[in-house]
Amino acid sequence: MATEKRDFDDFLEKFRKHRELMQEELSKIIVGQKPVIEQILGAIFTGGHCLLEGVPGLAKTLTVATIAQILDVHFKRVQFTPDLMPSDITGTNVLDENESGRREFRFVEGPVFTNVLLADEINRTPPKTQAALLQAMQEREVTVGQTTYRLPEPFFVIATQNPIEQEGTYPLPEAQLDRFMFNVVVDYPNLSEEEEILTATTRGERPEIRKVLSAKSILFLQKQVSMVEIGPLTVNYVARLVRATRPRDDSAPKFIRDLVDWGAGPRAGQFLIAGAKAMAAMDGRPSVAIEDIHRVAIPVLRHRISTNFQAQAEGLSREAIIARLLDAVPEPSIKKYS
Repeated sequence: MATEKRDFDDFLEKFRKHRELMQEELSKIIVGQKPVIEQILGAIFTGGHCLLEGVPGLAKTLTVATIAQILDVHFKRVQFTPDLMPSDITGTNVLDENESGRREFRFVEGPVFTNVLLADEINRTPPKTQAALLQAMQEREVTVGQTTYRLPEPFFVIATQNPIEQEGTYPLPEAQLDRFMFNVVVDYPNLSEEEEILTATTRGERPEIRKVLSAKSILFLQKQVSMVEIGPLTVNYVARLVRATRPRDDSAPKFIRDLVDWGAGPRAGQFLIAGAKAMAAMDGRPSVAIEDIHRVAIPVLRHRISTNFQAQAEGLSREAIIARLLDAVPEPSIKKYS
């Protein structure tokens, strides 16, 4: 038992150093955006998917492409458009003639057969094509005709969408939103960061990016991260927090009943725990603290609750309601990390 603990402690220390090395490489290209990078890495280390929201020009696509560069994995980008068909994502059967002259169908893989798939402006394509990603995101497989094909491992979907331009878009249905572990909001840089961006991008130089982790290493890290401990009191806190988002639940505070139409499902609790484990592991800690739950609460919950007209009339965002909920739900009396 002592040997296993020592080995796990050694892993956490190596993992922390890997994380620092990844951030060092990312900082050569990406200025600021620390919470965004932390949340994307947290999803990758737990096998989750991310939805990035932000106005144009905030380097959403560049961030994902750079992360794919430092990971020694296959990366593909799909620009979602209104005329994109499901087969453009998953692949299709084509009629081929073999060496003997016999014609037979051959499956041609679509861009979903990769390790990191960037779905750019996912809300630009109709629901039929958006739904083509559902099976891939949940089951890590694709069915074409009567045949099911496994996707390579690891597999992540990182989608982007523009929140301010809604004309000609198709908002993601709740079923698909729920499959994203994090809804990551990319905000404007501060003044010093913007000055650094302007200086770096007008030099005409592009720094070299080193590979840090292979696909095999990522799968190993995912397995190890899942072994980070979480106590029963913390699990109870997560369950109470998720249930408190549901306006018809007895435990829901009055402001939730007044401001929310529907709350988060059980998958939110699963992702809160998985994300918190990733945060603890990235800090080099062997167990989850309440603060880890708080770090991932907003990106996990913001796309899983629906506010009503009263909340909109009062100018209350989902983030503000979640922050208020974190204050309202009692924390268990456990030791906090320093």
